[in-house]
Amino acid sequence: MGKDQIRRRVKELAEQISRDYRGKEILFICILKGAFIFLSDLMRHIDLPVQVDFVGLASYGSEMVSSGQIRGTQEVSIPIAGKDVIIVEDIIDTGRTLKFLADELRSRKPRSLRICCLLDKKSRRQVEFHADYVGFDIENLFVVGYGLDVNEQFRNLPSVHYVVE
Repeated sequence: MGKDQIRRRVKELAEQISRDYRGKEILFICILKGAFIFLSDLMRHIDLPVQVDFVGLASYGSEMVSSGQIRGTQEVSIPIAGKDVIIVEDIIDTGRTLKFLADELRSRKPRSLRICCLLDKKSRRQVEFHADYVGFDIENLFVVGYGLDVNEQFRNLPSVHYVVE
């Protein structure tokens, strides 16, 4: 995906979110580290009041395949009870990480909880899970760029690239 294609789609997602939440304030919870660039671009196009918090979750480590083990590296710090929350993720793969986080956040009683992801790799799902806002559906290939990395490299690329082993 080229940078212009990403820019257009992120703007479309922001416009849809702005319509869906008209008259409300949104709390974006960004999953670090991969989603920070996506969130930054997304929220610049939102024409509503927003709050932002971050959560650190990891399941890849330095590998190109998920370990299946989810570990927390940073907790949400803003109380979410009664708020309209959108989790922002770079890519949904097996669905385990987002299901884990969504279940945990639902226990904190937000008014609403939705998921926004840049990339959705549905063919890899291991748990029943779907996003409310999806930038692009992608093949079962490893990708880097636009915040996504391999071993902490390539996050700064302005477009998304498939990695060939």
